[in-house]
Amino acid sequence: MSLAFYLDKGASLDPDAPCLTYHGHSMSYGEVVALSRSVCAALRRSGIGPGDTVGILSANHPVSFATVFGIARAGAIWCPINPRNAARENAELLARFDCTTLIFQPSFDDLVAEIAPGLPALSTLIRLGESTDTALGFDEWRAAGNLGSAGTSEAADSGDADPVDGVVALVGTGGTTGLPKGVMLTDRNVQTMSDVVLMRYPFEGRPRYLALAPLTHAAGVLCFPIMALGGEIVVMDHPDVGEFLTLIERHRITHTFLPPTLIYMVLAHGALDSTDLSSLQCFWYGAAPISADRLAEALDRIGPMGQLFGQSEAPMMISTLSPAEHRNDDGSIAVERLTSAGRPSPAVIVAILDEQGVPVENGVRGEVCVRGPLVMKGYYRDPEATAKASEFGWHHTGDIGFLDAQGLLHIVDRAKDMIITGGFNVYSVEVEQALMAHDAVRDCAVIGLPDEKWGERVTAVITLAENADLDLDELTAFVKKRVGSVKAPKQIEVWKDLPRSTVGKILKPDIRSTLTTA
Repeated sequence: MSLAFYLDKGASLDPDAPCLTYHGHSMSYGEVVALSRSVCAALRRSGIGPGDTVGILSANHPVSFATVFGIARAGAIWCPINPRNAARENAELLARFDCTTLIFQPSFDDLVAEIAPGLPALSTLIRLGESTDTALGFDEWRAAGNLGSAGTSEAADSGDADPVDGVVALVGTGGTTGLPKGVMLTDRNVQTMSDVVLMRYPFEGRPRYLALAPLTHAAGVLCFPIMALGGEIVVMDHPDVGEFLTLIERHRITHTFLPPTLIYMVLAHGALDSTDLSSLQCFWYGAAPISADRLAEALDRIGPMGQLFGQSEAPMMISTLSPAEHRNDDGSIAVERLTSAGRPSPAVIVAILDEQGVPVENGVRGEVCVRGPLVMKGYYRDPEATAKASEFGWHHTGDIGFLDAQGLLHIVDRAKDMIITGGFNVYSVEVEQALMAHDAVRDCAVIGLPDEKWGERVTAVITLAENADLDLDELTAFVKKRVGSVKAPKQIEVWKDLPRSTVGKILKPDIRSTLTTA
């Protein structure tokens, strides 16, 4: 089904209810439906139809997000362009994914001017503002033609097109280790993900969702199940932790999502303990491993936390840990579960496979592989990469993990990040958890560096908590006590900040490059 279903479902519950709220102003469900229909009609007049790829280059903004549903109504494919990518990366993505149309915010005029001349297939530029010499203004573009007072047209009224082959979104994997691959997500993938969200997490009444993380990624797809319940989405356009806390209290937010790095910033913010967070039903976290110690702190100081684990190729819901599962029956924190990625969701079968594609027993480590309706259709025009990712009839996540006796999934590392030191396998996540247990460590990354004696030496790069004073020998002893001498870092570097991708993930290749060329 079209992505527009989620919007239309919310509108059917109450067209006058707030749908998208931004800086105190709300667009109702009826208004968003009308805008999406006018976008659909304008796309069709521009020659855009089923199977065409339409890029959106925008920071978090209600109008740019509303255009997603117009793209869906036209049967076209939504291609979210991360505004924090480098110009080169976005140009490669638009070219490889055959984008013919780009809808962009005026704040990215310079970026578009830089990349558009090298993209001859990009024939239509729509600016979310007034027209320029090279781009048509959004309102002018929508107003052209015979639009009715409700913002519809004969073309839009003729029925929403079904997406070609069910593909509704084309998501770039990022170009940090090579050219970006295009993950083809189908209507079934998004429906499966949304169903699991509604099945596995608490929802009482109409939800109010605060979107601070980029709508181009996890924060965006979580909007679909929220809309199916007629919920309100409060949009933030920049990461301000103080404002984030203020908006939770002001709007009585019930659901939100942040990656671990921003959760650590919330925990360190002086206003946290004086903010009324009693409205929260589920504070989702994911996209990167979280410190078990910081998670326990968040459970006590923030409230109900909900974990989700997935990837672009199997969005969000490979495994889940609901707020209730973070605690034991007596209300105490279930410490043993906090290092897990939760339980495999009803949408997938999870298996841990060895290098020959054979499932291993519980407790044995191998590659986390999945099957089911959550898994992507494949990589856009890349049959070789698609075949490699689906070897042995399973989707290969690239993560190393194991299933325990209780059926909980544990992620111990990315396959490419495993360290072999002195003949032993060391998984960086385990060492990072030990480092993060120290009060003076704000964040960290563990990698392997070439070493004549050990083959690879376990190397940690850390950032310090505010006003922290730390003796590195004491930290090494602290980690040894938790994970043993083999896994304890042989080298520890203190940096002011860690390099991160546009979605906040630590860039270990950049760390490795810096340390090997220093």
